Amino acid sequence: MSGRAGSDRVVIEIPARTEFVSFVRVVLTGAAEIEPGMDSERIEDLRVAVSEATTNAVEAHLNAGCEQRVRVEGSLADDEVVVAVRDEGPGFDPEDLPELPPPESPERLLYESGLGIPLMRVLADESEIRSGAGGTDVRLVVYSSGRRK
Repeated sequence: MSGRAGSDRVVIEIPARTEFVSFVRVVLTGAAEIEPGMDSERIEDLRVAVSEATTNAVEAHLNAGCEQRVRVEGSLADDEVVVAVRDEGPGFDPEDLPELPPPESPERLLYESGLGIPLMRVLADESEIRSGAGGTDVRLVVYSSGRRK
């Protein structure tokens, strides 16, 4: 991951175990708390988006029987936090996701999964997913509160 000049960077590699998702979430949101302009609402958006991306990466490894570590990088620069999550799973087409019922629909309660990518796209100010046979890269950018105005 590349940030702008002068950025602070955190790199975490975790085993593909769901117990480590909370560790990633705590480290990255803790780092974001020192960034001026990142209020609690933006940090909560970051927390959920990072959790969803990391959970998806861990599940990709588990489903593929991959023993590689999931790599998460966070970069703090000026008025944003950039997070990149890399998995070595089989990949998928991020544009070919099943359509879910609207959130207010009672049928939505029948779906336990499938909400992670839509949540990431809503909560992050920028999101990019590149996926192929060699794995998936997710890039999320969360702006400070002042930059969003």
